[in-house]
Amino acid sequence: MAAPAPEYPFDPLIDLDGLWTVELAQRYLPIEGMPPARYEAAEGRLRMSPREGSANSWAAAELVALLRSPARVAGHALYTALNVRTGLSGWIEPDLVLLHQPVRQQTWIEAEQVLCPIEIISPSSFHRDRIDKPAVCAALGIPYYMHVEIRPNDVLIELLRLTGGEYVLQAQARSGQTFAADEPFSFSFDPAELLEPR
Repeated sequence: MAAPAPEYPFDPLIDLDGLWTVELAQRYLPIEGMPPARYEAAEGRLRMSPREGSANSWAAAELVALLRSPARVAGHALYTALNVRTGLSGWIEPDLVLLHQPVRQQTWIEAEQVLCPIEIISPSSFHRDRIDKPAVCAALGIPYYMHVEIRPNDVLIELLRLTGGEYVLQAQARSGQTFAADEPFSFSFDPAELLEPR
């Protein structure tokens, strides 16, 4: 008689691979015993990435300080990381999210509520932040997308606008230049303001 197959404890990383949905995320995330991480999913596959370093964190805080007031004046709301649904089996968590209007006590944000995701490009997820996520957001009809790339002594920012189903460059600047636009709201600043102080 063959020995019974060993029983392994349930492990959501293994047992739910390819099956992740928002409902399963609400039930099983964050995963107990794992270090703090960003959880995102595409086509049912969970993607985890560590929190980035101080340069990205500083830039995110400075962007909030620079953009929150002009966004409010235009009737919009700027939030730090939110869960944005991308379908039945996926979601993204941009570093900052500009919504058309403020929300209250909402865990999962629908794509039609989003005016502009803002990603501070991470070395660990460069391809995803620069290529995959913009493609997903364009397919969902999100009107704008912003990239911020922090380098040791330089910052590059690009604001993209959805045109004909694809994002096209609307504004771009690097440290020492003026990054300015009138849409989705009026703002102007030097990207160097996002660098950590020396």
